[in-house]
Amino acid sequence: MKSKIIALFVVVLLSITLAACSNGDSSSGGGDDTVTVWAMGEEGKMLKEFSEGFEEDHPELTVDVQAIPWDTAHDKLLTAVASGNGPDVVQLGTTWVPEFAEAGALMDLSEYEEDYPSFAKENYFEGSASTMEYDDQLVGIPWYVDTRVMYYRTDVLEEAGYEEAPQTWDELKEAAQTLSDRGEDSYGLDIDRNDQITPFIFAWQNGYEANLEENELNFDTPEFKEAIEYYTSYFDEGLSQKQEGVDIVQAFKEGTKPMFFSGPWMINIINDQAPDIEGDWATAVMPTEETNTSSMGGANLSVFKDAENVDGALEYISYMTEVDTQMDWLETSNTLPSLTEAWEEDIMTEDPMYATFGEQLENTKPGLQTEEFERIAQELLSAIERVVEGDADLDAELEEFNETANELLED
Repeated sequence: MKSKIIALFVVVLLSITLAACSNGDSSSGGGDDTVTVWAMGEEGKMLKEFSEGFEEDHPELTVDVQAIPWDTAHDKLLTAVASGNGPDVVQLGTTWVPEFAEAGALMDLSEYEEDYPSFAKENYFEGSASTMEYDDQLVGIPWYVDTRVMYYRTDVLEEAGYEEAPQTWDELKEAAQTLSDRGEDSYGLDIDRNDQITPFIFAWQNGYEANLEENELNFDTPEFKEAIEYYTSYFDEGLSQKQEGVDIVQAFKEGTKPMFFSGPWMINIINDQAPDIEGDWATAVMPTEETNTSSMGGANLSVFKDAENVDGALEYISYMTEVDTQMDWLETSNTLPSLTEAWEEDIMTEDPMYATFGEQLENTKPGLQTEEFERIAQELLSAIERVVEGDADLDAELEEFNETANELLED
């Protein structure tokens, strides 16, 4: 806790310095006729033009979108929390919600649910709805979602004797072994060891659960340990490449890495960069151990605690969570709609790629809803790296990781 206080104190000093040095230009709310929005990455760039639709429906309001690179967004938000000089509407990745909610940066929207029906949790997938609240306050509304599914080369698996994607852990391991036996530089399953959510996906599939209400991370349970053993076994047995190697799209195209896990963004990337394999690949839901749970990602829209135009912010979030708006945003950005009702649209049920994601979204979990999740996840990746690349003892590494994670939770 002391480290958090010190960090916040530094941010306050920084914000005061910045305010003293500024020429009066402010990025905070613009008053009753302007809705200021902070959006991240490529979505922020596209949202500027996209928001013209909202302005047409609300001629009394102007939307001022500031696109913020993801690599600077966290620090910018911390500064806004300390100074009170933030937007009306802010986009937050689902793993950031607990941190900024705990800091008191997000307005409780509970009192507005009656006036804005799309704010109700029952409109969203269970995994997404679990990111909307913090300490019984409604702090964010899902804007778009994503999850991980399996991408696989249908032709390569067929040549190896598999007519469909592996459906269980045992089938996945067997198929990966067969595919890696094809020859040198051939692998069965590509696992991105930089992806912090993948170990948790395996753990959830093996029955792992955290109990954050009781501050119990449960990383010392058999369910968690067995899952990490299964994860690391792919590297130990040569079924997954230890180093990053060839770009995954190129390796997928060549067939040297015919199976991997990823999100919906990969559909367009493969179509654009590997058009030659059109018709020779597909997506499938995650393989099952106890469950086939995958991750719930995406972004929520929240009202900043010091918003100058609360009414405009609520109208904007409501507009962004209408079915028609979400379908237009899908076409613009290729990000998946958060509203379950939107998944009843023809394109979502008839397109096999979208249908796979829709099926997987029925069984998802977000990253652990604690402000320390990012640091905990990075500690786990470091422990796995020492096991995979340094031949460290897995049990010892997991024991040390468990101690470190619990210390982070207690700080």
